[in-house]
Amino acid sequence: MKQRIVDYFDLIIPNPKCELNYNKDYELVIATMLSAQTTDKRVNMVTSVLFERYDSLEKLANANIEDIKNIIRPIGTFNKKASNVIAIALKLLDYGYVPNDREFLESLSGVGRKTTNVVLSNLYNENVIAVDTHVNRVSIILKISK
Repeated sequence: MKQRIVDYFDLIIPNPKCELNYNKDYELVIATMLSAQTTDKRVNMVTSVLFERYDSLEKLANANIEDIKNIIRPIGTFNKKASNVIAIALKLLDYGYVPNDREFLESLSGVGRKTTNVVLSNLYNENVIAVDTHVNRVSIILKISK
């Protein structure tokens, strides 16, 4: 049954693509973290401004938090998310890239298992699924999880 569902998804969505816009690996991490409790469309609106104004990890790490808050205000919970943006940039600055390391990714501010799975599957083609409440609910209905 499970394999039939996977095969069906492969048939109807042969080349799945992340709906979040990003050009750099760290942009995907930040955009995915920002996407909690909002839509990808809204995140894409704010990140187009954010990533144009702050076009490097260095600039994000040294950004004025009030400016970040003003940019991301439309997505909600912007106070905490603005802090997370700067904290993520600071931590990634030591590496210069987003490592393929679940433990490291989950140690980033505002990044949990779902965000980590989005990053690992999109950047590193890892065979993981980003499970949110909707995926969980549908999986239970289809009897592919409990």
